[in-house]
Amino acid sequence: MNAGTDGTGDGFAKRRVLLCVCGGIAAYKAVELVRRLRDAGAEVQVAMTASAQRFVDAQSFQAVSHRTVRHSLWDAAAEAAMGHLELARWADLVIVAPATANTIAKLAHGLADDLVSTVCLATDAPLAVAPAMNHRMWLHPATQANIETLRARGVQILGPDTGLLAEGECGPGRLREPEAIVADLAGRLAAPAR
Repeated sequence: MNAGTDGTGDGFAKRRVLLCVCGGIAAYKAVELVRRLRDAGAEVQVAMTASAQRFVDAQSFQAVSHRTVRHSLWDAAAEAAMGHLELARWADLVIVAPATANTIAKLAHGLADDLVSTVCLATDAPLAVAPAMNHRMWLHPATQANIETLRARGVQILGPDTGLLAEGECGPGRLREPEAIVADLAGRLAAPAR
């Protein structure tokens, strides 16, 4: 698919998108999200939480993004130049997908104890969050309060969708499909590239 052929126009052309992948079974969909973003014209850098690496390996993301995956605040080569701040400045858009209840709570409360949460706290770029979790976790008052806090700060919340969940239950909590996430985000990048 060439840039623009998926209905997103050229909103992603030459844009730098930082995709932050959190731990959850939906992490496998993030590989397809990288491909869709690149097809739409974006340059994609992936950062992963430690939990995400238990579901999908970094090599999968490196193969589709053509960039070394970042996963630690303690990467000596990257952090010698304050790499987490470099990533925060590099991005035109930061997407957290899938966003777990844990990471959503960190973002809502300004915690920064890993690469993903630190970059999200340090960036001036627009932030979008695509939640994915069990429906009971999604509907819990704490998660809903955290989502409202993020919305009030201008964070774009993408989903979740309702349907069959990994554990066999049904309800809200499914990660939006990659093509839907790309379509949802296309308008966020209407401003000229930096």
